[in-house]
Amino acid sequence: MLVVAAMLMMSVLVGKAGSRFGMPALLLFLGVGMLAGVDGFGLHFDSAFSAQFVGMIALSIILFTGGLETRFSDIRPVLVPGLVLATVGVLLTTGITGVFIYYVFHWLVPEHSFGWIESMLIAAIMSSTDSASVFSIFDSAKLGLKQRLRPTLELESGSNDPMAYLLVVILIGIMEGNGHHETTGDLLLHSSVTLVVQLLFGALGGLCSGYLTVWVINRLRVDNEFLYPVMVISCVFFTFTLTELIGGNSYLAVYMAGLVVGNKRLAVRRTITTFFGGFTWLVQIIMFLTLGLLVNPHELLQVVVPGIALGLFIMLVARPAAVFVSFIPFRGYTLKGRAYVAWVGLRGAVPIIFATYAVVSPGVESSSFIFNIVFFITILSLLLQGTTVNAMARWLGLSVPVKERAFNGIDISDDIAATTRELEITSGMLADGNTLKEIGLPADVLAVMVRRDDSYIVPKGDTRLYMGDVLLLVSTAGDGEGA
Repeated sequence: MLVVAAMLMMSVLVGKAGSRFGMPALLLFLGVGMLAGVDGFGLHFDSAFSAQFVGMIALSIILFTGGLETRFSDIRPVLVPGLVLATVGVLLTTGITGVFIYYVFHWLVPEHSFGWIESMLIAAIMSSTDSASVFSIFDSAKLGLKQRLRPTLELESGSNDPMAYLLVVILIGIMEGNGHHETTGDLLLHSSVTLVVQLLFGALGGLCSGYLTVWVINRLRVDNEFLYPVMVISCVFFTFTLTELIGGNSYLAVYMAGLVVGNKRLAVRRTITTFFGGFTWLVQIIMFLTLGLLVNPHELLQVVVPGIALGLFIMLVARPAAVFVSFIPFRGYTLKGRAYVAWVGLRGAVPIIFATYAVVSPGVESSSFIFNIVFFITILSLLLQGTTVNAMARWLGLSVPVKERAFNGIDISDDIAATTRELEITSGMLADGNTLKEIGLPADVLAVMVRRDDSYIVPKGDTRLYMGDVLLLVSTAGDGEGA
């Protein structure tokens, strides 16, 4: 318990310190795990099975929370390009990177002269962007982006893991002999059918589970509101496991379930979302600490040269090519917007977890080399791309200022047919008088609080208002737009 407490506390402290310098917190969590390992404080951990299990649980929570916090109204305009990037983009990244590995690694690391299947396996492991990294960096940076780039990237990172996972599983199955067929045509047909079935059943399983979760939560009557998040966690794990049993993709299912739950009327929503916000950070820290413990840093020295070559190729060639080709049909993104999407192709925990599938498979040779190079490229990606998310947006002229809410943490239960919003007082509103009753709020809109600098005031009709004051308004759902 002392070791766990020290590692968790150290992770939070270095994450807070690193954020001041633009360092991704998740990279620092990895560093804490590596520091505590055999080459640091001496903690010994070498179970790829355990790391894979921890990663599976953590990813299910992370993806569900990503869907829970995503407004469908935000992603609806970018639904098609986001999904194309999450599917076609992953396939293109895998293909381009696999060709590079096959030809270049024969020269860089002749002792690991990978064949086509092994090359494509490494490429598939590295093909998806990491939802945990993207969500956490955007949340920490409070970054506003033009051209709906943020919802595009969040949708892609939350939905492209299933495609990469399927490719990894199919390729490992081929190497183990489970996917052996008489002809290449049979192999492609079998893989295509598996891909479609997994995606279809995963989406259907997630949708059904999401609606069922909403139904259960809204009809569950318990005295303690903190039991509701526990019920939601059980629904997440049911979604993951039952979808797997019916042949669907579990990662897609939990993301879809979160998307449904987050966009439907939900009892005690604030309690559930607050709980999952903290719980997600906890599982992310545990996951990255575990993965950091799993690697032996001295072994990474053997993959520095091929790791840098492959990492830079993915960042500068494979990912940009996949993005620009995937976005050909879509005119809503400028050249700078496409370049930014290409750059924010962060690698994180997901590729490392996928690499553990190769480690535990008896049919994959050089699995230790594959794991180490994937780990190295993840660190390289977080260092180069993760630290420049803000700077790249500003350099390309795509960032917009994000104004923080004056009344954080105030919301109304979904059971009440009312909404809250903020209204900043301008000079035009004070033209006919400077008291609350003189600014002309509609009759069904109530001002319940005034924020003035760092002070909060409960207003009355004769309360004097000044430019820059922010009113917290409560109105009937859908009304009050004229205020």
